[in-house]
Amino acid sequence: MFIDSHCHLDRLDLGRHDGSLANLIQAAGDAGVEEMLCVAIDLNQFEEMYRRVKPFGNVYASAGIHPCHVGECPFDKERLREAASRERIVALGETGLDYYYSKELAEQQRESFAGHLQLGSEFGLPVIVHTRDAREDTLDVIREHADPNVAGVLHCFTESREMALAALELNFYISFSGIITFRNAEELRDVVRAVPLDKMLIETDSPYLAPVPYRGKQNEPTYVPEVARCIADVKGLRIEEVAEATRENFYQLFTKARSR
Repeated sequence: MFIDSHCHLDRLDLGRHDGSLANLIQAAGDAGVEEMLCVAIDLNQFEEMYRRVKPFGNVYASAGIHPCHVGECPFDKERLREAASRERIVALGETGLDYYYSKELAEQQRESFAGHLQLGSEFGLPVIVHTRDAREDTLDVIREHADPNVAGVLHCFTESREMALAALELNFYISFSGIITFRNAEELRDVVRAVPLDKMLIETDSPYLAPVPYRGKQNEPTYVPEVARCIADVKGLRIEEVAEATRENFYQLFTKARSR
């Protein structure tokens, strides 16, 4: 029923699942989470991540360099092109701009971001975008380099309503995480109200940002229904409607993905 559109399975502590990624994925399935997208943050760690998730038919993967990692893993077009050609790669990223943690790398981040968008156009793959404290620059790079026929998603969205609406006009989706369940996130829930259901995705960004009532614990794909539940409450919908819509949106955006 549910799809976790953004998680980092290779960064999870599997202790409570007897050290088994298979057990974690089964636990998610038992909670109604049918599929998930494991997102890369560093090409230096890509091979190990891809090796771990490839055996699971309900797990897709991406290839990319997080903006906070461009220092130790600079953008390499040929290396990224090779990674993007793999069988279960359905997206590029995550890429983008982060001026909160790594503003000193701003120019490298912009070059890497533009390169991901250009390769997205070449491969017909959507781009997963991280943005923090860089609203205008993020939109400017998208306007200049994104292919509107391929598009992408602003993941774990925490920015303004105005930025969300601007991204929608550029054919980007907005993905919400467990942050929308936090007590102090009313402004972000206003963004949920403003974004049409047919342009939304849901995610955990696990192992980070566990939703209420699991806040403070390690996040896992198992908890993505709590994000859908919050969206349903905010929009006055049934959780089943949110699950169905976000599932369809996932396939509309990540066209290489397939249902089991």
